[in-house]
Amino acid sequence: MRTLLKNVDTVVSCDGQDRVYRHTDIWFRDGMIEKIGPLDEQPDQAFDCTGMILYPGFVNTHHHLYQYFTRSLAKVQGMELFDWLRTLYEIWKNLNGDTVYLSSLAAMGELMRYGCTTCFDHHYVFPRGAGDLIARQMAAADKLGIRFVASRGSMDLSKKDGGLPPDSVVQTIDEIMADSQRLIEAWHHPDRDHMHDIVLAPCSPFSVSGDLMRESAKLARAYGVRLHTHVGETKDEENYTLGRFGMRPVAYMESLGWVGTDVWYAHGIHMNDEELDLLAATGTGVAHCPNSNMKLHSGVCRVPDILQRGVKVGLAVDGSASNDGSNMMDEIRTAFLLHRLTWGEKAPTGYELLKMATMGSASVLGRSDIGSIGEGMRADCFLIRKEQPDFLCAELDPKYLFGNVGYHKPCDLVFVNGRLTVQDGHILGVDEDRLYREGRREIERLLS
Repeated sequence: MRTLLKNVDTVVSCDGQDRVYRHTDIWFRDGMIEKIGPLDEQPDQAFDCTGMILYPGFVNTHHHLYQYFTRSLAKVQGMELFDWLRTLYEIWKNLNGDTVYLSSLAAMGELMRYGCTTCFDHHYVFPRGAGDLIARQMAAADKLGIRFVASRGSMDLSKKDGGLPPDSVVQTIDEIMADSQRLIEAWHHPDRDHMHDIVLAPCSPFSVSGDLMRESAKLARAYGVRLHTHVGETKDEENYTLGRFGMRPVAYMESLGWVGTDVWYAHGIHMNDEELDLLAATGTGVAHCPNSNMKLHSGVCRVPDILQRGVKVGLAVDGSASNDGSNMMDEIRTAFLLHRLTWGEKAPTGYELLKMATMGSASVLGRSDIGSIGEGMRADCFLIRKEQPDFLCAELDPKYLFGNVGYHKPCDLVFVNGRLTVQDGHILGVDEDRLYREGRREIERLLS
């Protein structure tokens, strides 16, 4: 299948040379970008992109899709992380396969409407008897057509062990390892030609044991899959690891073998210079989650210092219940304003944050074939029409649109792996009215 995007007004490549193409054609073939410019071939399908700006698809590096069905609940507003988690676990322990499928469909659908073409999800709540929740997430991703990296998250410390979750959502190390191996063998694809992948992701230092972390790392490295967990999110976490292990969170991770080019942490807020130097030296990455960090009063990630050291950093929306949205355009704007307020002239520019959400995020996930526009890259991109009042003056330099101006309307066109998935702001192949009705019923069951 050969697809032509004809006469694209502007292509913001986000590549290593920061190239911007004007008034050009983009050709897709078999899920890849075949050519930027004219090609003496006949397309199987063509789209007139006159007056449109094309960007590489956003790559979301940290999410909890199931939380989409517990957004904006009044009783947890104003809480900080530990109390927030304790309260919501009493709802999340009632998740089932339908909750996970429908919330994944809704949350990833929102992501994709606003330009996200690759989503990583950190799912770690596995109530007994809930079924194969990762398979339900994969089915939702296939329905949408989004590129999806799932995680086999885990928790083995419940309240009785000094952790936060109830007994019904924790598992033994043997159970977790057996299911992790099963999922890796079912979904991990080293050749990168597939739309799915799997990561091992024990939840956090305060909900998993050191033995679980070590065994997860051993299994992941035997199969060549990546590792992910929460680190450096709050002072409570820091006090927990200091009190329990006599080490700060990053030192604790290092002691367990959880640093390296195959590891990335969510948040990375409360880190000192020595710890950031360690991340840089080991190639360990960070998923920056500004909206969530602000809402839960967790703190401000030291993004300028992270970038200055060359630490791999990507952007993420985090769990819907700690953000209340799944919109990477909005995340870029929030990050731009937050860091401008906090760091002044040291803050990253709007374009640097766009690259963080694309090429930077791809690097965090270990991908060099997504996150920028170029021949031989995956055909993951979105287009928006610039000939509208919202673009006046902003159109002069579209690299800065999302950070400086804060554009966040649904995209006109979204392509994932060369396939059209969103047109005129609507998800193709999904009955949005039906999704709303079924989602409402499932939320009522969950909250009751």
